[in-house]
Amino acid sequence: MIAATAVVLNLLSVGAASGILVAVIQHGWLAGIFGFQTNGAIVSWLPLFLFVVLFGLSMDYHVFILSRVRELHDEGASTEEAIRLGITRTAGTVTSAAIIMVAVFGLFASLRMIMMQQMGFGLAVAVLIDATVIRAVLVPATMKLLGDSNWYFPQGLEWLPKLNVEVSLHRGHGLPIPRA
Repeated sequence: MIAATAVVLNLLSVGAASGILVAVIQHGWLAGIFGFQTNGAIVSWLPLFLFVVLFGLSMDYHVFILSRVRELHDEGASTEEAIRLGITRTAGTVTSAAIIMVAVFGLFASLRMIMMQQMGFGLAVAVLIDATVIRAVLVPATMKLLGDSNWYFPQGLEWLPKLNVEVSLHRGHGLPIPRA
């Protein structure tokens, strides 16, 4: 269930960012405010590029958040409590990473080349939407609505190995050593 939710929410953030990109670049809405040159078209490679980069970044954020939630749930917290604590504990890291990414992509949007402006603006908007609306609002809301169904695993896939990794620090080196 978590995988299906992740895919749907990632597609939602890609769709929202694409819609904003079309509104600003193709239709010219607010292009003057941002100082964009617009020729009424989006560069042909940008939609696929935007999808690939955003899907990778948003899955990274999603896995980071959900691994903390799952860890808390496995330690005995209720689903609702695990969601609350997991989101609270990862919010600073996800927000910091998103701010850095938005700033970097925003710099690309300030360049003179139309394709760089489009790429930078599209990625900055996509990461901003993903980190704020999707990860901070929709992920916890969806997980809370699904409740214990979040942890549903199809019976036909029980043959897959279950991997629970515990990490301890190696004495004297501070290096993590995984224990299965």
